Amino acid sequence: MEINEKSDHQHKSKKKSVSNPLKVLRRLLAIVSILLITPLFLDFTGTWQTLFGWMAKIQFLPAVLSLNVLVIVGLLILTILFGRLYCSVICPLGIMQDGVAWFGKKAKKNRYSFSKAKSILRYALLAVMVVSLIAGISSMVAILAPYSAYGRIVSSILQPVWIWGNNLLASWAETHNSFAFYQIEFWSKGYGVLVVAISTLVILALLAWRNGRTYCNTICPVGTVLGFFSRFALFRIVIDRSKCVDCKLCSRNCKSACIDIPNHQIDYSRCVACFDCIGKCNKNALSYKYVGLKSGNDDEVKASNLDGSRRQFLSTGAVISATVAMSAADKVVDGGLAAIEDKQIPERKTRIAPPGAVSLRNLHQHCTACQLCISACPNGVLRPQTDIENFMQPESSYERGYCRPECTQCSDVCPTGAIKPLDTAEKSSIQIGHAVWIKENCVPVTDGVECGNCARHCPTGAITMVESDNGLKIPAVNTEKCIGCGACENLCPSRPFSAIYVEGHENHRQI
Repeated sequence: MEINEKSDHQHKSKKKSVSNPLKVLRRLLAIVSILLITPLFLDFTGTWQTLFGWMAKIQFLPAVLSLNVLVIVGLLILTILFGRLYCSVICPLGIMQDGVAWFGKKAKKNRYSFSKAKSILRYALLAVMVVSLIAGISSMVAILAPYSAYGRIVSSILQPVWIWGNNLLASWAETHNSFAFYQIEFWSKGYGVLVVAISTLVILALLAWRNGRTYCNTICPVGTVLGFFSRFALFRIVIDRSKCVDCKLCSRNCKSACIDIPNHQIDYSRCVACFDCIGKCNKNALSYKYVGLKSGNDDEVKASNLDGSRRQFLSTGAVISATVAMSAADKVVDGGLAAIEDKQIPERKTRIAPPGAVSLRNLHQHCTACQLCISACPNGVLRPQTDIENFMQPESSYERGYCRPECTQCSDVCPTGAIKPLDTAEKSSIQIGHAVWIKENCVPVTDGVECGNCARHCPTGAITMVESDNGLKIPAVNTEKCIGCGACENLCPSRPFSAIYVEGHENHRQI
């Protein structure tokens, strides 16, 4: 008897040491996914965006906002076939939470327990997202969107460290007569975004450490939508009642808290197909298998009978309907010779939307404030808005640089259609604003000396110098030729406010 018990114990120990291949494969794919998408917010050369920019475009909400039908249909088919693999393999915020939860389980094993779905809260937040999209309240969308939350965390917290490391290597390379690295100037793109990013990271890390996927199954609107479809997945994790001994080991390792062992039920709307439970079962009572169109009342495959299933259907329909409706710089020194005053942002009546945005309305309706375009802008032109309604969405401002006609980085990387793809010829002919001359700030007027900096650097020839009353030449702006690139504003020597600045246009036009 003692020998048999010892043998059984050895068998269990041996089984525990064998990794579940599905879990291993899922983890490998998740690692590859997050390693490909994270550098999109760090790379200042544009190389990574060129190679792997498609990783941003296959995120669910960006695909919905850009009406990328192929991606939307593909992700829904993936969910209907295999469950919420998107949340475990493609969504970077979900993968990040899995990483934190992994460390949490190392600190305390068997830490989770089953909890009932917060269906009312889930669908209420989904409704808030849909209403915000339709009403154009982009700040709410930005807060709830998972991909955007991850982008802000990386660009606001990790990017400064990345640039610091690059500059450290550049300094070392310079001492060894190497040009493998070069210095990159770092500047804060907005303390409001930083506060939001840090708060998001702290809250999500605490939730993931203690409770696993609480955010994904309670707050995330993408998780709610995919959860509706995953209830009908053809491949699901199932419980074999004849083998289950009600040990609850699977439930205690389920970070989605969706396994109800006393009733032998799994809430498939919350299961993210991480396969952690299968590897923990010593009795082979759990398996991931094809179940076809078996009903939820089948003895082997029985999903939780969620209250409000009709509300789930209506909420999902609302998301689809909303999707269809949406189709409709601080220069410090002057050549190292003299300290000069920082430029101040002028008071514009209309914000400047980057080329490709089409209009401020299009930008506000489609942008999720992921900060990818801001991270990719090589000229320091884009920065987050600070007003509540469109908080953290990009706007153009020319204190640090100007929008060069040959640069299309922001339109190349935008995954949502908020900034549509452009080639250099198209960009050079799009008017996003027009220059306005302020006589009281102009050097020929205030100091009585020749300047003409704005006219010399205007790429479209929209500024010419005309003789003034004092005999000196002052700028005259042809607003029909001006594209609003900001070269004149940025290169104007007047401080703290430029003598010429760009006023934005609500609707862009071709000139």
